[in-house]
Amino acid sequence: MTAPGRFTIILPEATTDGVVWLIIGIFRNTTMNKSAKKRSKTIGHPPGALVYMGNKIDKEIEIHIVTYNNKEYAETVTKSFEACDLSRKDCVTWINITGLHRIKDLEYLGHCFQLHPLILEDILHTDQRPKLEEFDTYLFLIIKMLQLNGLEVESEQVSLILGENFVISLHEHDEDIFEPIRQRLKAGTGHLRGAGADYLAYALLDLIVDQYFLILESLGEGIEEIEGELLDRPTPATLSQIHRLKRDTIMMRRAVWPLREVVSRLERSDFPFIQDHTLLYLKDAYDHVTMVIDSIETYRDILAGMLDIYLSSVSNRLNEVMMLLTIMASIFIPLTFIAGVYGMNFKYMPELEWHWGYFTVLFVMALLACAMLMYFRRKGWIGWKRSNSNPASGLDSKNPSP
Repeated sequence: MTAPGRFTIILPEATTDGVVWLIIGIFRNTTMNKSAKKRSKTIGHPPGALVYMGNKIDKEIEIHIVTYNNKEYAETVTKSFEACDLSRKDCVTWINITGLHRIKDLEYLGHCFQLHPLILEDILHTDQRPKLEEFDTYLFLIIKMLQLNGLEVESEQVSLILGENFVISLHEHDEDIFEPIRQRLKAGTGHLRGAGADYLAYALLDLIVDQYFLILESLGEGIEEIEGELLDRPTPATLSQIHRLKRDTIMMRRAVWPLREVVSRLERSDFPFIQDHTLLYLKDAYDHVTMVIDSIETYRDILAGMLDIYLSSVSNRLNEVMMLLTIMASIFIPLTFIAGVYGMNFKYMPELEWHWGYFTVLFVMALLACAMLMYFRRKGWIGWKRSNSNPASGLDSKNPSP
């Protein structure tokens, strides 16, 4: 008796473990609501309403302000937006904001920098897809930062606002993801200190894209590890690993595929704040994003093939078990017939009175079993060696299929 709205899947005992684990993986994928952002919070609100859709965080917002030019470098950490000063035109100001849960502070930020209410809404809706929006005095970008947390790939939205002499970056979590850029600015190496705000925005974008290559490297190692296990003797845990890698590649695809369009628009943009020498670096970033997308598509195809190989391997193992049981049943069918005939309690059965009748019947039964085993072996149904057959393909190297 099942409750209304539910359904029961009845599988035979002979069903392979792989199918069961596949169903479990599908249900687990549909119930991953811990990191999902609920759109129901925005129902009934007008456009531009500021509703935070991220995870609840008790920590205070942290504002990291870096002001620099060729000769100067200043760094300030504060918790108040009043310290965000853009009055100096001879310096580039980078404001990195960690934490989006205090709506009043973001309202003050929008008032100070004259940000459109829809921009603030997109910043708070942390499930946005990567995109680029152009305004008269600034550019607004949304990018997905991907990081490894153990074996899981986690996604975080990073919002960038590029102006004539300022860059504002906003993200949820308190990991210092942009510390390498800050160290480069402090050391004064490279073109970063002498370039404008557009080059700083490119550097932040390039750092996020570089993280994609680290995740691709981890995915590649996981695929190589599964390949050896898949061709040897796969287990239900192998299917679980394939499912996890497929989920990670889907997450990466959702994050990177729209980013190619964003970088392409930046590369072709005639926005006055983006200088010509920065466009050359944006072309390089576009090539990197394209490489990441190509790798993701390759891994998706490999994982799809792995899933087919796994199901084929498990099916072949089941066929081998069924073949063994069938052979055993085939051998015992004539033996059972003979035993049944001489087990009948008729009075007039001449063989029952023979002195050597019992041993003769046993000898005939053993001879018949040996003859059937030899016949099965000649047909290639028994006596296979693991070294001569591929469990993933089900082909015997001695007797390959045409």
